[in-house]
Amino acid sequence: MELRALRYFVEVVRQQSFTVAAEQMYVTQPTISKMVKSLEDEVGSPLLLRDGRQMVLTDAGRIVYQRGQDVLAAHAQLQAELNDLDTLGRGELTIGIPPMGGSLFTPAIAAFRKRYPKIDLKLFEQGSRAIEAALIAGELELGGVLQSVDQEHIDVLPMTRHLLWLVAPHGSRWDDMTHVPLSDLAGEPFVFYGESLALNDVVLNACRAAGFAPAIVGRSGHWDFMAALVQAGVGIALLPAPYCRRLDDAQFTCRPVVEPEIPWEMAIGWRRNGYLSHAARAWLNVARETLPAHRDDFMHWPGVGGSVAGAGAAE
Repeated sequence: MELRALRYFVEVVRQQSFTVAAEQMYVTQPTISKMVKSLEDEVGSPLLLRDGRQMVLTDAGRIVYQRGQDVLAAHAQLQAELNDLDTLGRGELTIGIPPMGGSLFTPAIAAFRKRYPKIDLKLFEQGSRAIEAALIAGELELGGVLQSVDQEHIDVLPMTRHLLWLVAPHGSRWDDMTHVPLSDLAGEPFVFYGESLALNDVVLNACRAAGFAPAIVGRSGHWDFMAALVQAGVGIALLPAPYCRRLDDAQFTCRPVVEPEIPWEMAIGWRRNGYLSHAARAWLNVARETLPAHRDDFMHWPGVGGSVAGAGAAE
């Protein structure tokens, strides 16, 4: 059974789409379809059935999907251990980078490339939920996730904590307010996060807790495009405070959201009790050195002590 066919099949099931899976794997849709068909021919049974827009796994498909993830995780660990034979003399490391948190990783990426030029550093840009799934499946060693991640299976090194702020066009009714209760935004058109991003669920749940369902008029995973849509009058948005501070006060009104506050807590995650290569452990060391200036505060976050210990145990 070819690993590539398994990898494509697993991605199709995750994305519930041949088209999206092809985009994520950087291949054409016919290539994905052909590999899945060859896998079905090898198994001797259909693996996927279409039920409207949804894809349903057959009994055989469920087994191949579950065991396929185990095979891919084992292969990734084998590759990582083989790369470790030369310590940091060569090898590769793939880091999951969420679209909303990409700038947080820039200092660590630059420092790591300078310190370990022979390590082929690859960036896997996906939403936090996809990164979390890839970490648990063993397809990624490290990735950026929200602090709301499943910490039963993932250890984390916190990176930063900020609140989400309202972003509205300058001249809006919130200009004279110092902060905005979330319930005050009921009925407003929202430029929202993509459904594949964990922040989508965080904000959606906060709105529901405040007593309303947001009226979503557009979605994106990129803060600058969301801000551009706000400026164009499409709707309002909720963005992490650091991005709000980059916006022009003459064009935007940005105010902290309260009742409740909505935290944006980014962390670097890795699979609990999983194997961490020398390159991955080196990355964590570089990341600790390049965290924001208030990084000492992170030692008071829940789970940080366990996270550090977890990295050491992997050695």
